Amino acid sequence: MQWTSRQPFVPPSILDRPLLRRAALRYAAHGWPVMPGSFLTGNRFDCGRPGCPITGCHPAIDSWVTSATDDPARITDWWRRHPYTVLLTTGTAFDVLEVPASLGRHGPDAGPVAVTPAGSWMFLVEPGTALRPELERRLDVVRHGTGSWIPAPPSRTADGPVRWEVPPGRSQWRLPDSARVQERLVIAQGPARRPGQPDIPRQLSTARRAA
Repeated sequence: MQWTSRQPFVPPSILDRPLLRRAALRYAAHGWPVMPGSFLTGNRFDCGRPGCPITGCHPAIDSWVTSATDDPARITDWWRRHPYTVLLTTGTAFDVLEVPASLGRHGPDAGPVAVTPAGSWMFLVEPGTALRPELERRLDVVRHGTGSWIPAPPSRTADGPVRWEVPPGRSQWRLPDSARVQERLVIAQGPARRPGQPDIPRQLSTARRAA
């Protein structure tokens, strides 16, 4: 018998599972509702449900709006076998303002800010405040409130991992006032576009991406 010192290949997703579980438990410990999302297998996302036609990131459980939880036992069970993406539901513990990098880089850093590999900046803010008109009419700004979700670090997408630009621990897990964050974003965007200027194509919210 010939012996080799080479280690057996282990898919990166398998190695990610304990890391993702720890992150999910940490978010839950601070009262952030967590749910499992589909995970990458090759070039598509797999939620484990036979025949699921959705190829992008999406919730891996039915009735996810009411199933998201901060219960550590349930979360541990979810991540026992699969390297699920960590999804955070919005509209209860916080809202999320998802903006392009051109605005995000000049936004405030008073609260948690996550960045996707595609370049979207996600500002976690106190829930319940509608978008200001200057942001509402932009087609590249999305407010995630009730009925939506975001992928949380260190979840992976086809383009790479989601990361914290401003970790929640830096603000001691406190969330900034949405109106103040929006004010800074409005200042960052500069003068309003003139009537008749073309709109920027709207990026889809994470809830609509799953449809």
